[in-house]
This record gives sequence, structure tokens and C-alpha cells, in this order.
Amino acid sequence: MDLKSPISTVVPSLDGPVLLVLARAEEGLSGRQIHKLAGSGSVAGVRLVLQRLAATGLVHVDDLGNSLLYRLNRKHLVAQIVEQLADLRSTLVSRLADEISGWRIPPVHASVYGAIARGDGDLDSDVDLLLIRPDQHEFVDVLWEEQVGRLMQTVVDLTGNPAHVFELSRTELSGHLDTEDPILNDWIRPSIELTGVPLMEAGRLPVSAAK
Repeated sequence: MDLKSPISTVVPSLDGPVLLVLARAEEGLSGRQIHKLAGSGSVAGVRLVLQRLAATGLVHVDDLGNSLLYRLNRKHLVAQIVEQLADLRSTLVSRLADEISGWRIPPVHASVYGAIARGDGDLDSDVDLLLIRPDQHEFVDVLWEEQVGRLMQTVVDLTGNPAHVFELSRTELSGHLDTEDPILNDWIRPSIELTGVPLMEAGRLPVSAAK
């Protein structure tokens, strides 16, 4: 799946980026505005797409005299599908959070970072996940490893993209925080929390563990 434009998975033409813009817009937009936000094709190409979509009734056109404003017809039978396609990233995050929340060994923290959190990337981009495991499972734990393996397969099943999992114990995270390791920037800016406590809180060891 194209992590920057998931809608392109089923609408690979210029129609995809145009529909994505319209699905996210709360008011009418001109052809030039839609072209700028879509970041694809030419102004003329975008207008041809809009004309074609308007002919199907999926897009409404408001004639203001000096300009035409386009908006998604949210009463159209297909509109809900378009909105779902435009929100695939949020759907992916929700599905991953649901799976991890059901783990028998819950992580102290779980989040996605990298391309999926930034909203960029492409068909070849990894879905990056950060998992902070409890210290008592620092060594090889079959159940924990099985959970992580299933999660990685879930990512492939849902997106077609490989999963890259960076996992470490709570104590290891605390060490990264103490040394202000630059890798923290990759995990934090930006990131989307899936479950557990916030990352910075996860690195604060209990008093008994810190002694």
C-alpha cells in the first residue's frame, strides 16, 4: 500500500488524489486548490477528473460566476466508500491498536513512527513499530515472540508492506533517555501511540527497579 496515498491502492489514477482531497474538505474548493492539495497531475488533468466525477453525481459543482467550486456529494451511494478509503491510515492504526490491546503479555508502550506516522512514504516503505516490553520479559519469551510475529504478519496482511519492529525493554529505553540518544527523535517526532503509557513515562523505571 502506498503509505502516502492509501486510496491509490484501489484508485491508482489521478482520481485517487482528487477524491482524497474532496473527502477531507469541509467546503467547496476550486480546481486549482484541489490540484495544489492533491500534489499530482496538472491543473487541466484535475479539472477533467472533476468534470468526470461531477457527471456521475459524486461531486457537486457550485457556479459562483467567476469560479467553480467542487465538493464531495456525501449523500451519494459511493461517498461513504470514498471516505473510508481516504481514512485508511487511521483504520490501520486502529486495527493494530486493537490487536496489541488483546495481548496476553501487554507492552509497556506501543506506537507507530516513521512513514506511517508522517503520512509519507510509498509502496516500498516499512510500517515502523516501537514496542517497549516489560523488564521481566527481557530475555527470550516464546509467547512474547509469538505475539510480535503475529503483529508483523498482520501488518503485511493489512497493507502488503513489511513491518519493521524496534523492540526493547523498559530498562533499555531508560538508558536511551539518560544518554539522550538521537534515535529518540525517530521514535517521537512524529509518532502515534497505540497502547500503553506514553513513551517518556515508559522510560521512568519504578523505584525498586532503579536501585
